[in-house]
Amino acid sequence: MLLANKNAIIYGGGGAIGGAVAHAFAREGAAVFLAGRTLTPVQEVADEISAGGGAAEAAQADALSERAIEQHVADVARRAGRIDILFNAIGMEDIQGTPLLDLSLDDFAHPVITAARTQFLTARAVARQMVQQGSGVIMSVTAEPTPAANLGGFMAACAAVEGLWRSLACELGPHGIRLVIVRSAGSPDTPAVQRMAELHAGVAGISLDEYRASMGSGTLLRRLPALAEVAGAATLLASDHASAMTAAIANVTCGALVDL
Repeated sequence: MLLANKNAIIYGGGGAIGGAVAHAFAREGAAVFLAGRTLTPVQEVADEISAGGGAAEAAQADALSERAIEQHVADVARRAGRIDILFNAIGMEDIQGTPLLDLSLDDFAHPVITAARTQFLTARAVARQMVQQGSGVIMSVTAEPTPAANLGGFMAACAAVEGLWRSLACELGPHGIRLVIVRSAGSPDTPAVQRMAELHAGVAGISLDEYRASMGSGTLLRRLPALAEVAGAATLLASDHASAMTAAIANVTCGALVDL
């Protein structure tokens, strides 16, 4: 198995992406420690994994709270002995559907501030543990940066996360810690993308069916990545098979973005 004997923390573990990654990590042998602001959805994912024979625990931890994250990471490190992987699937709380010229400063800045704070706090807390052991993989997920209208502060928030990951990679590389981002084009089988489709179809003045039919039509594979594909890529990148990859943004967009 790709992640045998690995311990992985997944923040946002009760969401669609976090839950899918948790299941994928557990299937490949990792013990997963799921956390989120609300315990119920995180516990449901942990229970599903445990029922399938995997190792999973759930905890309530608000990624906006420095104290909560420090306590959670310390608790996992103490009980598990080490932390090998961090995967962040934390929501950015972005507001979409309004042109930037009509968007308030607070609504634009909120996802940028939320992303910067949560990603920094979680990565820093886990990195401090990983430095002591001399290894680890710290991961997050962002969206492909093709320009589009009415996305609010979402793309700026994604860029902030990617910039933070590059800086951390420079500082943590000498300690054997890798930083990797999974860049997706959005998975149509997630509730969040389905809600955004409804919103943007309304803004564009077309039917939801027309908008859905257009999603992914401009990619090289003529489709968008399924949730399982994003989780599968994350699993490979978290494994030792990708041990030479750091400061890397993995293109999991079905060709929405062409790397140069």
